[in-house]
Amino acid sequence: MKITVKYFASVREAIGQGSEQVDTAATSLSGLRDELITRGPAYAQALARGRSVRMALNQVMSDESAAVSEGCEVAFFPPVTGG
Repeated sequence: MKITVKYFASVREAIGQGSEQVDTAATSLSGLRDELITRGPAYAQALARGRSVRMALNQVMSDESAAVSEGCEVAFFPPVTGG
């Protein structure tokens, strides 16, 4: 299925692009993250399992068990702290 993946802040900088269309077989955010990690060193570093990465599905904060579907939008970004 085709989905839109957006990257923000340090994740965007590491991957080198702000968004892309992805053809995925993943059924969850966890599976999608795992697929993206296999795309190469930049993805592996930015989305590594040991890194704290937040995810949103269709602009709603979601955990890794959330189901992805055709045409959805997924966003990856680092935790944000404010002052």
